[in-house]
Amino acid sequence: MNGVVDGFVVIGIVIVVGYLLGRSGLLGPGSVEVLSRLAFFVASPALLFVTLAQADVRAVFSEALVVTAVSSSVACLLYLPVGLLRRRPPGETAVGSMASGYVNAGNLGIPIATYALGNAAEVAPVMLFQLAVLAPLFSTVLDLTSARADGERPPLLRTLTAPLRNPIALASAAGLLVSATGLQVPGAVLAPVELIGNLAVPAMLLAFGLSLRGAPWPGAGDGAPSLVAVMLLKNLVQPALALALGLLLGLSGHALLAVVVCAALPTAQNVFGYAVRFGQGVTLGRDAGLVTTLASVPVLVTVVTLLD
Repeated sequence: MNGVVDGFVVIGIVIVVGYLLGRSGLLGPGSVEVLSRLAFFVASPALLFVTLAQADVRAVFSEALVVTAVSSSVACLLYLPVGLLRRRPPGETAVGSMASGYVNAGNLGIPIATYALGNAAEVAPVMLFQLAVLAPLFSTVLDLTSARADGERPPLLRTLTAPLRNPIALASAAGLLVSATGLQVPGAVLAPVELIGNLAVPAMLLAFGLSLRGAPWPGAGDGAPSLVAVMLLKNLVQPALALALGLLLGLSGHALLAVVVCAALPTAQNVFGYAVRFGQGVTLGRDAGLVTTLASVPVLVTVVTLLD
C-alpha cells in the first residue's frame, strides 16, 4: 500500500513545483511549449532508446504482455465512438483515445511496482507495448491530424513515411533493434543519451504543473462528456478488462495482481506532452492526466486490497 502512496507523492511534488513556477512567471509565457517540445524532440526519444535498448525484450513476451496489449488497445478504441458522436476534432479524438489507454507506467508505475508488487520489472510489458507500439502510433496520427488542422493535405508519400520522420518512432525502433540483436552500445555513447533521457519525466511533469496556472476547472465548458468518458475507460474499464483477460489466461495470485495494478494506473503525462507538441486536444490531455490520477488512488487501493 505504501508504494501507491509514495508514487503519487513523487509526481505530485514535481507538479506542484511546476505550478508554483507558473505562478511566479519565472520561466516566461512560453515555458509550457518549450518544456513539452524539449521532452518530445530530445529527452523522450533518448529515454525510449535507453529503456528499450536495455530491456530483455524476449523476457517480457508473456501473458502479461497479452493482457496489456489487449486491454490498452480496447480502451483506446472504445473512446473513438465518443469523439465521433460528439463531432470533436480528429486531433482531440486522438488525444482522448490515447488518454483512455496509455498508462503512467514510468514515473508512477515504477515506484508502485517496486513497493506494492515487490519488483519494478512488473511494468516492463506495459512499457514495452506503450513505447514500441502506442507512442509511435499516436504521435504519427497526431502529426498527420495537426497538418490537416493547419489546412495542409499531406500527400500519400508523406503519410506513409510519417513514422520515419517521427523521433519517438525512430528512437523506439532503434532501441528494439539494439535489444533484439544484443548490440553493445559503448558507454561513452550511452551515458550522455541516458543523461538527456532523464530530463523527459521531470520536463513533462513541470510542463503539466505550469499549465495548471490559470486553467479552468477540469471538464469546464463542453469538454465534460469527453473527460468523463476518458475517466471511465481509464479508471474502470481498462482494469476490469485486465482482470477478465488475466483470469481467462489462467493468471492468479501475484501475476493477476500485477496486470490489474498496471492497467489501473492513470493516464500518463506523455499524453499532455504530445497534445501540446501538436496543438491538438491540449485541454483534454491536461484534464485527463489530472482527473484520472486523482481517481486512480481509490481504484489502486481497492485492487491491492482485494487481490493481494
